[in-house]
Amino acid sequence: MNKTDQSSHGFEEQLLADLSAHVARRADLVSAAHPVGRRARLLRGWRLAGAFGLAVTLTAGALAVQTVRVGDQPPPTASAADIFRRAADAARQQPELTARPDQYVFTERLATTRELPDSGPYITVRVQRWESAGGVAHAQTRYRPEADPNGWSELRVHRMGDPGDPDKELDAFPPPAYHDDLPTDPDELLRYLRDHPVDLHLPEGADEEAVYGDESMAYTTARSMLDGYVPPRALAALYELLAREPGAVVISGDVVDAAGRHGVAIRMPGMIGGNTDVIFDRDSHVFLGRRMSLVRNGKESLYSTAALVRLAIVDRPGQLP
Repeated sequence: MNKTDQSSHGFEEQLLADLSAHVARRADLVSAAHPVGRRARLLRGWRLAGAFGLAVTLTAGALAVQTVRVGDQPPPTASAADIFRRAADAARQQPELTARPDQYVFTERLATTRELPDSGPYITVRVQRWESAGGVAHAQTRYRPEADPNGWSELRVHRMGDPGDPDKELDAFPPPAYHDDLPTDPDELLRYLRDHPVDLHLPEGADEEAVYGDESMAYTTARSMLDGYVPPRALAALYELLAREPGAVVISGDVVDAAGRHGVAIRMPGMIGGNTDVIFDRDSHVFLGRRMSLVRNGKESLYSTAALVRLAIVDRPGQLP
């Protein structure tokens, strides 16, 4: 599994654990104010399928649309390189945001994740995240079940974990979420990414030289930057660079992201035991989000999908644009 998949997968698992405790606490608070009969009905509703019953918002029909299907639909009319180049053209038209190092990149996503990797219901949560533009503070996040508009959690500070000890949090700040020093020429950007790879936080015993020296490492770093803010000209160069990545293919047929938007998905290489796709709007080719599927016994099923719905620069965690 590549770095981008590892980090997003770990964040989703932590998010589910946090949300489980948050929903259970809310159920207890609500039940305390109601008679016993009402309490029993509330508990059955809140705690169905591991305390996520009311968080499940995708219907069976919606899941059928999102399930990855390859090979049984008409071939795509554009290659992965074509889609990335169209995304580059769209990026050049976007307004540029500016940020000071002490400000935050705010993102709001709809994240749908299966409770277990290959079984159980799908849980959809709305996630608001504040990441330090200059990499001078820890990220903070709050979330709520999509079916509960009043179910926001408290703001939670996210510290980076130690891969050798999952329960240990590190004091080091994450890298900047605002990438203002990136080259705007694809060739120069490729050299930059090779010299500044994303930190993989590899587990003890991993062959760091082989991982960081692999030709695909620059593309892994490039994909990781899609989760932060990249200015338009640099973003265009990033997409031009991704258009060169060997092994990327367009998924046939229509794709619907977690927010219900129709798009086109590009399957990226490098994931073991599954697949990761980046999704662009079918008409505008603006980046919508990503999804991950798992392969078990030759059968592929959707595991998670995240749709970016808002991005802005704000002054402090908790502030909305």
